[in-house]
Amino acid sequence: MSKVVGNLKDAIAGISKTKAWKALQKEYDKMENFDLRTAFEQDPDRAKNMTFDVGDLHIDISKNLIKDSTLKLFEKLAEEVNLKQAIEDQFTGKHINNTEDRPVLHTALRYPESEKGTLIVDGQDVIGDAWGVLNRVFALSNAIRSGEKLGVTGKKIKTIVNIGIGGSDLGSVMVYEALRGYANSDITARFVSNIDPTDISEKLKDLDPATTLFIVCSKTFTTLETLTNARLAKKWLLDNLRNLDVDEKDTISKHFVAISTALNEVKKFGISPDNTFGFWNWVGGRYSVESAIGANLAIIYGEEVFREFLSGFHVIDKSFRTSPFNANPVVTLAMLNIWYVNFYNAHSHAILPYAQYLHRFPAFLQQLTMESNGKTVRADGSSTDIQTGEIFWGEPGTNGQHAFYQLIHQGTRLIPADFIAAVNPTYALKDDDGSGEKDVHELFLANFLAQTKALAFGKTKEEVAAEGTPQNLVNAKVFDGNRPTTSIIFNSLTPAVVGSLIALYEQITFVQGIVWGLNSFDQWGVQLGKVLALEIFPALSIDDDALNAQDSSTRALIEFYRKNRE
Repeated sequence: MSKVVGNLKDAIAGISKTKAWKALQKEYDKMENFDLRTAFEQDPDRAKNMTFDVGDLHIDISKNLIKDSTLKLFEKLAEEVNLKQAIEDQFTGKHINNTEDRPVLHTALRYPESEKGTLIVDGQDVIGDAWGVLNRVFALSNAIRSGEKLGVTGKKIKTIVNIGIGGSDLGSVMVYEALRGYANSDITARFVSNIDPTDISEKLKDLDPATTLFIVCSKTFTTLETLTNARLAKKWLLDNLRNLDVDEKDTISKHFVAISTALNEVKKFGISPDNTFGFWNWVGGRYSVESAIGANLAIIYGEEVFREFLSGFHVIDKSFRTSPFNANPVVTLAMLNIWYVNFYNAHSHAILPYAQYLHRFPAFLQQLTMESNGKTVRADGSSTDIQTGEIFWGEPGTNGQHAFYQLIHQGTRLIPADFIAAVNPTYALKDDDGSGEKDVHELFLANFLAQTKALAFGKTKEEVAAEGTPQNLVNAKVFDGNRPTTSIIFNSLTPAVVGSLIALYEQITFVQGIVWGLNSFDQWGVQLGKVLALEIFPALSIDDDALNAQDSSTRALIEFYRKNRE
């Protein structure tokens, strides 16, 4: 493994040699006595001047460990890495995924339909092609929702089972949960991703096969987990409908949809070309939820909601592409992450949505950020000598407050945190504790605001002692503060807001990759385990030669498995 360092004074190559980076190092060296309490006292306009409004998002970065001079240095760094050109290269279809020789054009998936014909890449009208597929998806959606397209027994489809993994699963799951407040049909969804047979068994056991539609998402239609689960689903469907004397080919045709570009493989499985929807090698899996991969969302929530969802992406894309660096929230937030990773030696980043419907958002961001930038090799093939990537994690508030906030508030590790909340709830409920009715959502948001305030300003030893705290407990009740947070709030959790949140973090990840010199769009690190799994598989049952080829630890574990498998 290449050497990575936490202290950039030891860095000797790459971005650390630039003037802007060295200037940021000097800025960091002067931050030792920086205090957020003092910063707010000295600048009454700090919050106003460190707030962005983009689309429906209101973003406050004022509770971060930065000064105006820091933000100016962020701009200098963006200029020094030629970020403006990198942004244009992404949006215009240059092959910035250099290890796979591909453009990166998920942004083309969310252009307005009126933009068809305005972006030609490698001879392809990418916006026109994207909308060609989306309109077919909408036709399928409308036919299922209206009851025009029925199952093989003539019953209406009631459940969509999405079969995929990674980018073919996480985005759809997250958005499905996020938009539950927009449920406007009697169709629900389930998601199967894990090859653990428990997953598909639990998801299928109480379903009616006559009202179930499977959507199999695999670009190559060869993904081990996805195809294994698809075959299991096919067997379940046919076994459970066999006594109804239905035609097998007709059954597969009416109960299976494929999202894939491998038409021959799809045809072998038995899925009709009419039920097959493609996407392109310029769409990475973790960037694909707004493509045909989101067909389940279009079916469940309808075309209108899906179009609004796409509009939220485009607002962020447009702002990111056209805004100057000093008024560009994507660039600023990306530079903040770099500031903490590379100068404050922060290893992780907490995502804390105060919106229950966003409970899968941290998991979605784990793939987006960690698969994109979890690398020790630069895009040019050289080894990096600075820290790259962050460990993203989190849970919804207020659950997290009763689980891990102790570490964020008083632990030894600096953990930057993004707090995300809606002004208006999906459900407005009031509680009466005997002293009068209280708006439960306001109580919820009070916690949101209190946590960011406590993390920023803390509680001094003097303040704790003044409350009459016993001397032996004073130190335990001190909060140092100066724990950085960013607040992202919006009117309500609409489809456009969900799209904007995804695009915001997508482009933040892109900017970090440019600064670190990475190709954020390949993921070679996931391949080795897949290859080894296929080599180990025969050793689990009868192949002693495969068993003997393993290292001593793996061999001993397999022997334990063989002995104890019932």
